[in-house]
Amino acid sequence: MKRDIEWKERLDDGVRRTVRVKFPGSGQIKWQFKRSDVELWDYDSPASPEDWKTLEEKVDKLYHRRRAALRDWEMVKKMRKEHG
Repeated sequence: MKRDIEWKERLDDGVRRTVRVKFPGSGQIKWQFKRSDVELWDYDSPASPEDWKTLEEKVDKLYHRRRAALRDWEMVKKMRKEHG
């Protein structure tokens, strides 16, 4: 995929969280998380099932608008079943 996918959400404690997903190539997905109350990005935390669901929805929309490749769409669906 050419661009990163990013979304923002408000957590139950009122803190905003930014989630960024990169596709560096060869069947990999790199997750990045940042809370508004922390200065640094978190590269080590695993994605939650809700994060996987949101990513799948976003890639699905991009795929149907011809902005994501079939291989990326299939990879996200497969990896969600494995991890989410």
